Amino acid sequence: MKNIKVVALGLVLMAAFSCKEKKEEKKTVEETVTTYSIVEDSTDVRFTAYKTTDKVPVGGTFKEVNLTYEAGESPEETLDGLQFTIPVSSLFTNDTTNTRDPKIIHFFFDVMKETQTIKGTFSIDENKKCSVELTMNGVSTELPMEYEITDDNHINLSGTMDLNKWNALDALASLNKACYDLHTGSDGVSKTWEDVAIKASVQLEQK
Repeated sequence: MKNIKVVALGLVLMAAFSCKEKKEEKKTVEETVTTYSIVEDSTDVRFTAYKTTDKVPVGGTFKEVNLTYEAGESPEETLDGLQFTIPVSSLFTNDTTNTRDPKIIHFFFDVMKETQTIKGTFSIDENKKCSVELTMNGVSTELPMEYEITDDNHINLSGTMDLNKWNALDALASLNKACYDLHTGSDGVSKTWEDVAIKASVQLEQK
């Protein structure tokens, strides 16, 4: 009888120790979960438009980008669902004459239905393909994006907008008319291209 009691006591102690071990293991796992958040003011959005039949590039950026997101357990999870709003007024092309930026805002963006902001939401599908549901000129449509994540958790994105998909050809014609001579090449043809290259980057930090 004494032996039975000793065995029973041993089983109880083993069960209690095992339970405690599992709780401690669970606690350790919870403590080691890493999340990725965006470093404040690290977002950079740039565009390259093209003029003349020789397709001369004209680059620019937006100085203000407002983000809404939830930190994820991976860079992709943080990017998925991220929303952004870009005030058009923050456009900057580094033009020394200070005439280009007002022209683009007035003759391009102000011709559109939505003149104040460009908005978008990132998504990453099960195949890790990235796209942005981009809203401009009152039109929301998908913009496929390529992305890479560097060893230091820097996300670089790139894509090409076809302005026709956002019904922006009237706005483009308005801009070309305002910049007719400046967009005229050696062949005497004035042209502003429909495609605009987009590049963006953001820095993540682990917590």
